[in-house]
Amino acid sequence: MKCPFCGDADTQVLDTREGDDGSVVRRRRRCANCQRRFTTYERVDLKPPVVVKRDGSREAFSVDKVLNGMITACHKRPVPIEKLRVAAYEVERSLQTDFEDEAPSWAIGERVMERLRSIDPVAYVRFASVYREFQSPSDFVQIVQTVPSGQDG
Repeated sequence: MKCPFCGDADTQVLDTREGDDGSVVRRRRRCANCQRRFTTYERVDLKPPVVVKRDGSREAFSVDKVLNGMITACHKRPVPIEKLRVAAYEVERSLQTDFEDEAPSWAIGERVMERLRSIDPVAYVRFASVYREFQSPSDFVQIVQTVPSGQDG
């Protein structure tokens, strides 16, 4: 593995851990040349389905786009980025399992909401407000009522 800082190919694996669901392997590495540390992620590379958007257009699925949406929803919330990264890969894997060639964008949004609901209720409401295009305060009230009691965020 090449060092992202100096480009040297001589790196040492310091720590290897499986993700929560076993589909991702996280490796902590150190470059023998510049001594800087970095993390790599290893996972099976399956072809994700093409996303069919609301307007009928199609685009390639991007786990980074899913992750960025989750990060935005969790802005200034105490949610570790690693937890969001695992959730984004879970969304991707779920789509690969449930859809062969094409997946509707709503299926992605619902899967993201499902994961955010269990990670952080405030992020869940934030994401829902954008994804479901809330138009009034009553839309917020309805979604807040779906958050289990005792999970106030």
